[in-house]
Amino acid sequence: MTSPGLHVANPDGFWLDDLAVGMRFHSPVVLLREEDIIAFAEQFDPQTFHLSVTAARDSFFAGLAASGWHTAALSMKLLAQALPLATGIIGKGVEIEWPSPTRPNDELGVVARIDTITPSKSRPGRGSITVGYQTLNQNGDIRQRARITLIGWRRDVGAQAAAPGAESGEKAIKRGESR
Repeated sequence: MTSPGLHVANPDGFWLDDLAVGMRFHSPVVLLREEDIIAFAEQFDPQTFHLSVTAARDSFFAGLAASGWHTAALSMKLLAQALPLATGIIGKGVEIEWPSPTRPNDELGVVARIDTITPSKSRPGRGSITVGYQTLNQNGDIRQRARITLIGWRRDVGAQAAAPGAESGEKAIKRGESR
């Protein structure tokens, strides 16, 4: 099976060549309401401390807490807004920590930093980008800490793949990479 052609998800987004180690990005803020926490938990993580204000009072969390996966999903959305890559955020792996529970009425935002950029030796048109980020609430409390490794493409590879009449699929990508 061949891999699909390079898709430019965000023409105004960042390419590998636009990024540098140490660059920082800030997302917009999203408000997480009690009903959002409960609705997510009902569908994806039905544990009492995510579902019931009353039951959560007597839990480890001593109050309603969002699922870590809810925090992760919101953090992904915010990361994509903070760091819009031209080809979308394509992850290779992630490490996640939840040092404190996300609570109703938390206003969450992501602060991200480019930690490493490693050009691929076997595919010169792309590379790996390691991004460290924190999801913070309105008080600066860290609700999630993560380190994600992404795949990024060079601008010339993207232009080649997006050009009118360009071949689709792996051939277009390989041609751009062989330059």
